[in-house]
Formats: sequence, structure tokens, C-alpha cells
Amino acid sequence: MSDPAHTDIVLIGAPWRSRALLRAQLIEEGFEVLATDAWPTARQWLLSGIEPWLVIIDLQELANPTTVLSELHTLFKPDRVLVLSGAATVPSTELQRFGFEVVSRPIAIDAIVAAASRLVEQARATP
Repeated sequence: MSDPAHTDIVLIGAPWRSRALLRAQLIEEGFEVLATDAWPTARQWLLSGIEPWLVIIDLQELANPTTVLSELHTLFKPDRVLVLSGAATVPSTELQRFGFEVVSRPIAIDAIVAAASRLVEQARATP
């Protein structure tokens, strides 16, 4: 990536393989993507002035997911956050409370990319 200030998507996900596959597919679709396995890194990016169109957060194996979601909710517009959840992560009632877009595992990477593309398009259309 040439300029972090022009990031389209920030991707947060602990499992390396899932994060790498999703990042590669998003890049293939033409998005500029910053990816990390740790919330503190992503939080620093967001606090430093990087303003992506979308944040994707994978709750699988993420440390302290409820705390992370609460902090993300205060830093970023909920309609520009896509959460990948699963049965053993955060209960859906908790996720609904934050107002994030949620997709549940198991889900194909192309379906995640389609949801991300839709949300980025909506964000770009909204001032």
C-alpha cells in the first residue's frame, strides 16, 4: 500500500490464514486494505487520522471481543463496521446493541467481500 491515508478498509482478525485470504480477495477487488491481528494496532491507525470507508472485524480468536467492539463503537460509525461473528464469539444480542452490520460464520469469503463492497459503496454515497 502506498499511502495509509487512502485506506479503503481496515481489517482486524486474529487467525492469520483467514485474515490473509480475505485481505487478498479484497485487494483483488480493488480495495486498499490495512490488516492486523490486534485491536491496539487498528485503534492506533484510527486515532492517527486514517479514515477508511469500512472496518471489518473478525471475532474468531479475538482477545476481549466485547471490549474491542465497545471501543470501536465510540471511534467509528457503526454502519461502517462489518463484524464476522460465530457461535463461540459474542452473542447476537450484544452485536445488535452496537448497531454493526453482522455476518455469521460459516460464510464464504466471496460473500464477505460482497457485503464489504456494498457497505463501502453506501459509505461513499453518504457524506
